[in-house]
Amino acid sequence: MRCLHQYIERSSNAIKTEHFFGDGPVRVLYSTVREHAPSLFNLLTQRRASAVLAYLMYDLPLSSLKKTGLHNIDLAECVDPHELGTLRKLFQRKIRYWECRPLEGTEDSVVSPADSKVLLGSFREQSHLYVKEKFFSLSELLSTQKRKWIDSFTDGDFAIFRLTPEKYHFNHTPVAGRVLDFYRISGQCHSCNPFALVVMASPYSKNERVITVIDTDVPHGTGVGLVAMVEVVALMIGDIVQCYSEDRYESPRQIEQGMFLKKGCPKSLYRPGSSTDILLFQQDRVVFCQDLIENLRRYGVQTRFSRGLDSPCLVETEVRVRSEIGRALPSDTGAKRGGQCDE
Repeated sequence: MRCLHQYIERSSNAIKTEHFFGDGPVRVLYSTVREHAPSLFNLLTQRRASAVLAYLMYDLPLSSLKKTGLHNIDLAECVDPHELGTLRKLFQRKIRYWECRPLEGTEDSVVSPADSKVLLGSFREQSHLYVKEKFFSLSELLSTQKRKWIDSFTDGDFAIFRLTPEKYHFNHTPVAGRVLDFYRISGQCHSCNPFALVVMASPYSKNERVITVIDTDVPHGTGVGLVAMVEVVALMIGDIVQCYSEDRYESPRQIEQGMFLKKGCPKSLYRPGSSTDILLFQQDRVVFCQDLIENLRRYGVQTRFSRGLDSPCLVETEVRVRSEIGRALPSDTGAKRGGQCDE
């Protein structure tokens, strides 16, 4: 099956098949339109056109959740399930994360920033986590004008978190630490559908994105060095709203340089659509959970990420926001690239 895309459900370790929201239009846009009408393709991936498409899809009254193909959403998790009258409100829903997404791990744990599917990688060629720069160019992703951050994360590790439309669209802080830099880079709004990602070269580096650089080597920090959190605007995402809150969703604040961020707190909100978070780590500062590493090369899983990439297969694992994905690498095991997280 040429279009089949599967992933590993972490909670059950089972192989699941993903059914994409709007898969047909994305394939037409990134094949037929991109090849035969490049000017139209560029127009449709501009932010203004993407916002118009989002309005037509997400702001009309919602008559039936089942008709949207998103009927697997657990409304019981929602803070106010009765205020979800449009797809936009559904995608921007707040959940009782303090109950249904408990913060996992220890003080030195890194947690998932989103309900998403994750891929792990490294910029070091000798590492078995290595993924050549097909998904993004580090220098382009962070901006060529930010040389000190590019140098900081060269030869480091990364994790890519792909949010699909039915997911909870608040991002949470993956680590605790102080904000050293916060900036936005303009760009287009390409889809985060795996088909689009293997068709386009370095797609995340082309999209509009927000970068937050966090120093975790501070008092009460996670202790994994510098961490860059890159929030990527995707097709039909109108904006990324920064809304950091330490008390559930109360008194949201903009992210600013010098702020101390607690781990696991709501940080930002994606507008409706699919989107992506990328975490960048310095070399030899983080050890990813062993199950996530083993799933990358899981046998018998069909994935679109095996087409057009130098690696024979890259398998995603579905993770929940605030679940542990790694820990600070012990100083005496600098050469170790994978480890075991507690269940």
